[in-house]
Amino acid sequence: MDHFKIDQKLLASIMVDLKAKGCTLSFEEVTKVVDLITEEVIYRYVDHLISQVETIMEINPHLNEKEILETVAKNVVEYLGAEAASIRIYDPGREEMISFGSYPPRTEDREEAIPFEDTIAGEVVKSHQPYFVPNILYEEKYKNKEKVQKYGIHSMLAVPISIPRFSLKDVDMEGSFQIYYQEVDKVFTPLEAKIAEMLSRRVSYVIARKRIMNLQKLNVTKDKIVEQIFLKLGKREGIKMREVFNLVIPELVDIMRIQRCSLFSVSEDRQHVVLEAGFPEIHHGIGKAFSAKDEPYIDAVVNQTGPFGEFENEKIFPSYILIHNPQGSHLLPPDLKRFLEIQQIHSVLYIPLKVNEVVNYFLVFDAQAHHKRFIDEEIEIFIFFGKELMKGLRLEKMDDILHDFKNPAIAAAGFAKRVQKIMEEGSLLSKKEKVVQALDIILKETSRIQELALTLHGEGREEIVDLTEKLKQRFLINEEAMKELKRENVHLMEDNLESPLLIRCYPLHIERVLDNLLNNATNALPEEGGYLSIRSYQKESWAVAEVTNTGEIREEDKDRYLLGEGRGRGLHITTRLVKQMKGKMEMESGEGQTTFRVMLPLIMKEEG
Repeated sequence: MDHFKIDQKLLASIMVDLKAKGCTLSFEEVTKVVDLITEEVIYRYVDHLISQVETIMEINPHLNEKEILETVAKNVVEYLGAEAASIRIYDPGREEMISFGSYPPRTEDREEAIPFEDTIAGEVVKSHQPYFVPNILYEEKYKNKEKVQKYGIHSMLAVPISIPRFSLKDVDMEGSFQIYYQEVDKVFTPLEAKIAEMLSRRVSYVIARKRIMNLQKLNVTKDKIVEQIFLKLGKREGIKMREVFNLVIPELVDIMRIQRCSLFSVSEDRQHVVLEAGFPEIHHGIGKAFSAKDEPYIDAVVNQTGPFGEFENEKIFPSYILIHNPQGSHLLPPDLKRFLEIQQIHSVLYIPLKVNEVVNYFLVFDAQAHHKRFIDEEIEIFIFFGKELMKGLRLEKMDDILHDFKNPAIAAAGFAKRVQKIMEEGSLLSKKEKVVQALDIILKETSRIQELALTLHGEGREEIVDLTEKLKQRFLINEEAMKELKRENVHLMEDNLESPLLIRCYPLHIERVLDNLLNNATNALPEEGGYLSIRSYQKESWAVAEVTNTGEIREEDKDRYLLGEGRGRGLHITTRLVKQMKGKMEMESGEGQTTFRVMLPLIMKEEG
């Protein structure tokens, strides 16, 4: 082997060592023996070592990082003829060495964490050098001697393991790879230590390959999320959150097989959260409000109260909360635990969505699968998804507002024309009362348009209002809009209107609900005309407003309409706002007419 020259000084040194041990060979004989060993023994040894390295480098990168390290531990144990191996990774935050897998996996005897200081694992991380323990019994830095001796282990070799950071947001992983042997007073050779170090270094290659694949998957998933949302934005009817959910949730199935997903917004005073959207929507009370202080899980997500870390039933971090044992978690109230048990939900993931470091929204994912942990890239996808939903929600609200501009804008224009006509006729004094009424309506409707625009930044304040008065006002505005749109042969009727019917709500919300119901009823009238009527009354603890129009809805479409799935945005907006006001909707259709009924919690007069 001309290409592999043995150092002459090394050969001379070997000859001297052999002679000292009673084996006298000439320089030529020593050279022949070394050549023979090089060609026959080292060749086979190196071939076997290369094969072992390739086995490690071919570890499936789809395994999680802990599983990869456990597989490496198994390969090293088998190759070196050891009894067991364990891996500990340094956690600088806790200043502890965290158990990160072993072979064989003896979890019942292995401590989850040991101190960084005055331990073998900590010493290996600090020195970046191997640590030899010929006899564990006499090693001061090895504390739990009884546990290893129970398995017949008496000596160990610890080598450093290092996984360099792969991106700016990653951190280097430093740790100790500990290999255990049965031999007492084992003599460790430098070759043994070098081989162990070399095998542990191959881990960085496998982890790097895994992280490259994770980043690629992350970017592909992000692209698909954006693509689906932009696809929806391109359609004329605008964006609806339930359709976005239906498009995007399937893109997340590789990360988490999701049964339910919800998006919550946090109120301005941070006392309540509102369910803004959900998947599947039929299982959610869209618009329902929950108290932040009364629900521990909401408080933990919204106010980031901590403590943070991995606990028996949940993992709590600023970027996410994973409850992997809902029935044992202290964060969930009994009624929610019962619901999750009935739905066979075993994992609940909360993703806070921050704006300027303040949680303004959060996502909730429910899964029947048992999810113990998520990698950073997966959490990043969930956060990205949530932020895209936040944009979508804002766009949906803008679409809703633009839709609801129509009636007040048309009415204001109509009354302005009426005032203009009176002034042109020179009959301002004789028709002063009508002019004052028209100007009052113009002022109110233009103020409403302004309020609608401001709802993107907040809803204002809840007030106690008379449902009947609001219904009469909106009926008048709808009448003016019909005149402007030249809808003819429509008979308008005010049926029994009981007053007062006091309700607590954002005034703009009830006005939008009534506008949309009246507008939808007007659009549903046959071309040849018909009648449109309103009615209000008390029914038990409900204040009820009814809008009835000529025309019927097909039986198979009734449920769809009540869920807000009719054509256009009107019913979609109405159903969401009614739920937010803790109300409900009913519909009757038959004998040539259709009635939509809004029922809202009634406030008794003495409470008002």
